[in-house]
Amino acid sequence: MTGWVKAVEDVSFRIEKGKTLGLVGESGCGKTTVARLILKLLRADDGKIIFNGQDITDLTEKKMRPFRKQIQIIFQDPYGSLNPRMTIGQTLSEGLQVSNIRKNEKNGAQLEKLLKMVGMSPRSIGRYPHEFSGGQRQRIGIARALSVQPSLVICDEPVSALDVSIQAQIINLLKDLQDQLELSYLFISHDLNVVGYLCNDVAVMYRGHIMEYAPADLLFDHPCHPYTHVLLSAAPDSEAGDGQPFMPLQDEIPQTATPPSGCSFRQKCPLKEAHCQNTDQALAKVGDNHYVRCWKVAPKGPAG
Repeated sequence: MTGWVKAVEDVSFRIEKGKTLGLVGESGCGKTTVARLILKLLRADDGKIIFNGQDITDLTEKKMRPFRKQIQIIFQDPYGSLNPRMTIGQTLSEGLQVSNIRKNEKNGAQLEKLLKMVGMSPRSIGRYPHEFSGGQRQRIGIARALSVQPSLVICDEPVSALDVSIQAQIINLLKDLQDQLELSYLFISHDLNVVGYLCNDVAVMYRGHIMEYAPADLLFDHPCHPYTHVLLSAAPDSEAGDGQPFMPLQDEIPQTATPPSGCSFRQKCPLKEAHCQNTDQALAKVGDNHYVRCWKVAPKGPAG
């Protein structure tokens, strides 16, 4: 073994009831790993996962079972996430059974209610996933997540595999369901326009670290971290806040197996200085609910 690569390090955030936190960053930065850690599909080597005031980090599978009903996920690929051998009714019934809603006369009514909630016809119950379009399959995936009555739903790139016209429908559906059911979302996405529309707060990740965390409006209008500027400048029809121009990345590309010393963004940062090589800056507060991992723009000390 040549060494350890930390997929996620020093990541901390909270999601308020009925609110949406957007998690953005380039591929491989650790967004999906964070989701898997929250779902306890991966075991955390350090730190804590607090859900509704209870530490669930080290719970056994048996003790974790009640919490699995409360934390659900909507996957990126609406076709790959559905069992092709099961009808839609069978897929949704699994969730109802887990929720102790047994197969009885009410089961059919519950299935119809779930399908209507996501804009699907009750006649879909007996059909198979391949008989639906991508947007319809994602609606079914959303219905499956809602079948166990969760309070937190992790949306892992839920619209990236869909046509643009369908994306808007799914985003509006998620927003309507949140209003109806007081759902909390962790919304993982590459699409900054969608994040700006749907999310209350945004966390920007790079190489396993949160580089900037702020309310969505503040982050898009007044980004602080150089990496956030780069992301916003690279987005279609977007500017890097305050009308600032695109900041080109440096040519030096960091190697994954040999992470750089100091700031994880140092090797690509257009504003790097000698200090950046020696110090791994902690996330620090620069304003009301606004935190940045950069010593040049975070003079107020570590986040509390």
